[in-house]
Amino acid sequence: MRSEPLSLTTRGERVRGARRRTSPVLATMALASVLTLTATGCGSGGPDANAQASASATSEGDGKITIPDDIRDRLKEHGIDVDKWKNGAWKDWDRDDWLREARDYVNPIIEGLWDPERMRKAEDPGRGVQESDLSGDQGVTDPEPAPVDAKAVPPTYHDNVPEAGKVFFDSPEGTMVCSATVVVDPAHPGKSNLVWTAGHCVHAGRSGGWYRNIAFVPSYNDQALAAGELAGATEGELAPYGVWWADWAGTSDQWIAQGGPTGGEGAPYDFAVIHVTPEEGGSGKSLEETVGSALPVNFAAPAVPRVESITVDGYPAAAPFDGETLYQCQDRPGRLSINASDPTMYRIGCTMTGGASGGGWVSTGADGEPALVSNTSIGPVNAGWLAGPRLGEAAEGVYDTVSRKFAGQ
Repeated sequence: MRSEPLSLTTRGERVRGARRRTSPVLATMALASVLTLTATGCGSGGPDANAQASASATSEGDGKITIPDDIRDRLKEHGIDVDKWKNGAWKDWDRDDWLREARDYVNPIIEGLWDPERMRKAEDPGRGVQESDLSGDQGVTDPEPAPVDAKAVPPTYHDNVPEAGKVFFDSPEGTMVCSATVVVDPAHPGKSNLVWTAGHCVHAGRSGGWYRNIAFVPSYNDQALAAGELAGATEGELAPYGVWWADWAGTSDQWIAQGGPTGGEGAPYDFAVIHVTPEEGGSGKSLEETVGSALPVNFAAPAVPRVESITVDGYPAAAPFDGETLYQCQDRPGRLSINASDPTMYRIGCTMTGGASGGGWVSTGADGEPALVSNTSIGPVNAGWLAGPRLGEAAEGVYDTVSRKFAGQ
């Protein structure tokens, strides 16, 4: 073991955003399966997709949903009728109609779609992504880490990990879930509506397009209700801070071009940023104001040998877990190289399984403050370890693109 202290504040480091929170940090984590990326929901995008746009509908007094004209027009460009879409046409996954280019991303709010029963039945699929723009140890893979048993986070989750939550979305295989983290927005200090997750949780990669009905639920199952209690759980119990729909999202060009069901060449770039809006309009407060916290993102975290510890949280859904409970792993990271020409990924020992994908990896910097340094991307079927991309210029580009989209609003 190394004795040198962890330092996330190194020369040339870029930590974006000022952290605001009222409770201790636990990193969010995700899962992997079969030594490939395991995504709990992804959509595919075109090679130029560094951001995707989606429009949110508004709720009128009579309870009906009104789709903004610009979204309605964009859908019509692809032969999609908005009213039919809301009434179930989104379930048509015809390959020719599956939108994959960044500019084609649309995600109209369908009020009430993510009710308690549908959220509970969401499953984990299996995919992955990568990260880039870092050099120095490409091609290096350290010995496989010893498994670290995932520990249940004590309730309430909001008191312990206010930034953590679950991402729900629909794919051709059915309803899916991932884990995610609320992060700061440089364009809106203290009022962020940005969420960090894995690329495979929003886009299917090279063989598909954007997933549909993407929504984020912070502090899902906040009281840690047991399986027997969940059957009768209300939306307020499962989603105490509301359901937030993705009205804009972005992932890396590399994931869109190379990502696959088992991660593929895109694993080092398997990250995504989504901008969210409350399903029912809410109180006018941002997501960060609603949950009381958001994590800054470190786009120049130090090389693996200098990182003493990383904490990962997530909602593992594959056996022996059920996806309803928030878990955490903490370990000193090693290196995993998928391709010598791509950035080396972080890897830790952890027994979390599918459903944890997209969850945040958090480490404390020299300033004593926690920052997001990665997200769960891939792992083996036997769930002994997890790997996540190191965040560099490609990740920062996605982050800035999504942030700038709403800078004037």
